[in-house]
Amino acid sequence: MRQPLILLALGLLSACASPLPPVDPQKAWVDMFTYTGKLVMAERLDKQRLKDGRYFQVTPGQHELIVRFDFEVNGGTFNNDPIDRTCYLTIRYDNFEAGQRYRLEGREVAMQPSARLYNAAGKIVAEDRATTCL
Repeated sequence: MRQPLILLALGLLSACASPLPPVDPQKAWVDMFTYTGKLVMAERLDKQRLKDGRYFQVTPGQHELIVRFDFEVNGGTFNNDPIDRTCYLTIRYDNFEAGQRYRLEGREVAMQPSARLYNAAGKIVAEDRATTCL
C-alpha cells in the first residue's frame, strides 16, 4: 500500500517541476513575480484559460492578461491570525513586442492588491485596471 502512495506523490511533484517550454522568438515572454505575496500565476490570456500559470507567451500587439494573486491580510480577530486573500488582477497592454521579456509583478500595499507590467529595461508599461477579490 505504501509503494503506490509514494509513486503517486512523486508523480505529482514531478508535474509541478516540469520545465518551461522553449521561448518562441516570434512572441513576447511574460514572467510572474512577487515580493509581498504568496503566489502570482497567469490565469487567462485574452479571456482564454491557460494550462500553465507560470508564464505568459503572447504574440506582438495588444493583449489582456489576468493573473491570480494570493497574499495574506490581518484577520482582525482577537489573536490577529492572518487570512489568505485571493484576487484576480487584469492588465491590458497594447504594445507587446516579439522577442522581448516582460515581468508582471503582483504586489500588496496596505492590504490592497495591485499588479505592474515591466519591460526588459525595468520601466512600468502597464498597471492593473480591474481587480476581483474573493
